[in-house]
Amino acid sequence: MSDVRQLLASVPPEPGAPKPDPILLVDGIRRAFGGLLAVDIEHLEIQRDAITGLIGPNGAGKTSFFNLVTGFDRADRGSWVFEGQDLAGTAPHDVARRGMVRTFQLTRVLSRLSVLDNMKLGATAQVGERIWSAPFRALWRSQEAAIEDRADELLRRFQLDHMRGEFAATLSGGQRKLLEMARSLMVEPRLVMLDEPMAGVNRVLNRRLLDHVLELPSRGMTVVFVEHDMDVVMTISDWVVCLAAGRVIAEGPPETIASNEDVIEAYLGARHDEPDRPPPIRKRDETGE
Repeated sequence: MSDVRQLLASVPPEPGAPKPDPILLVDGIRRAFGGLLAVDIEHLEIQRDAITGLIGPNGAGKTSFFNLVTGFDRADRGSWVFEGQDLAGTAPHDVARRGMVRTFQLTRVLSRLSVLDNMKLGATAQVGERIWSAPFRALWRSQEAAIEDRADELLRRFQLDHMRGEFAATLSGGQRKLLEMARSLMVEPRLVMLDEPMAGVNRVLNRRLLDHVLELPSRGMTVVFVEHDMDVVMTISDWVVCLAAGRVIAEGPPETIASNEDVIEAYLGARHDEPDRPPPIRKRDETGE
């Protein structure tokens, strides 16, 4: 059993359960679109250094929750605190600068820029982007070189280095997923929120993406990810949170959530054993982390 799972072993499997060392605290967050209540979370804590799976049927509020805490949408009320910082009302780029980043269901790459340039855009606080310093290359040359070195290191890790000079438009859908995840790491985040990172990815790239997710905690990053394949969720998650109609209806270890009657009822027996699901993957404990 990994260290983080040992820490979580004493946490009661119930909505809003306090965690030993939460990196994100959410209180009373609510968002409605007209008569539709998208998110209504009374209390939720995300454990540091854990991989937390966020599940729920379509329309449960998973992406809306991501949008709220990362600044891409504004909550009607509520607060959320990341690493002791109140982020309510904070713009997305400031959220990323403080160490919380997210990816999207549909990949967002700049197709007419090279893969390398897409990576470099992910770096924050670039001196060369400021109007007063941009004309004076000597002021930002060393930072630019460091950013490019980090981009190249991540491209090698994600096995995209052979595409560094190619337009991002030439990448396959799976390679764009890899690029988006790699780019999100340019800011050296402490919390990574992945919205369906495996959606639309072939089996080979699916396995690579999962391996990258599994190694993030060993690099000092906490992970929250949305996924509909329950085999994936139950295999790699340290903790699972289930949303339905915008509310947390259950949370706990994967084995507890798998047999939770409220979760089963929320899914109404939805099947997760389609023949095209990816092959079995390593459990996190088997990675030696």
